[in-house]
Amino acid sequence: MLQKKAEDNVYILTLNDGKTNALTDTVLNDLRTYLKEAAADTSIKGVILTGEGKTFSSGFSLPMFLSFKDVSEVVKFFEVEEEILLELFMFEKPVIAALNGHTVAGGMIFAMACDYRIMKNHPKIKMGMSEIKIGLPLSIAQWNVVRFGLDSDKKFRDIMYFGNMFGPEQALQLGLIDELVDEDKLISRAKELINLWKNNPGNAFTPLKLCVRKETAERIRKELKEGDMKKELKCFFDENVRKTLEFVQAAMSK
Repeated sequence: MLQKKAEDNVYILTLNDGKTNALTDTVLNDLRTYLKEAAADTSIKGVILTGEGKTFSSGFSLPMFLSFKDVSEVVKFFEVEEEILLELFMFEKPVIAALNGHTVAGGMIFAMACDYRIMKNHPKIKMGMSEIKIGLPLSIAQWNVVRFGLDSDKKFRDIMYFGNMFGPEQALQLGLIDELVDEDKLISRAKELINLWKNNPGNAFTPLKLCVRKETAERIRKELKEGDMKKELKCFFDENVRKTLEFVQAAMSK
């Protein structure tokens, strides 16, 4: 579930499924809808993406992944997911990720698409990419977005190859996040940044953002057009990958 609230000329979009805040096709389609609404509403200055509870997002829904019957179903989902991720990445108004808790896998990917990432300063929060331990690669838009956010091939390599989880201070040092704040300042700080960037003459933020991200967006579009997504996504039906997905899902359900 993705809940929308308009507050102080800002959309606050909250992931809230009661536990892991997993990314499903419904959540992604709601995100697309709310971004379109925010773009069309001239009173809305920007968007805050956050979560409810102890988790921002654990990533894509594993039950959804396990429900795919063939590669064509996987491709159909990721074709739409790639479009929505790119729309978030190139959204013309400021988007702040207000990370209230654990930010893992797909949750981290969508956070990296935002303009700025603020995390609640709590020692138990973890952030990272676990895909290599499950046996799943990143899609074209996903790896480009994460690589852009890190601005470092070496950091991207180490985070992706090892699949480690990082605490808030480590995440800040690595550039996974931009700022640590106390819990009660998470949303207010996000609003402050949106106002800082939008309350300037001539709306300079939008052309600056599009200029900075244009090259990456064009590369994503080109690679999506020329690539063979079906070939890359066959791994979803590898026996060991499915066993790992089932094991992780069972552990998360406890």
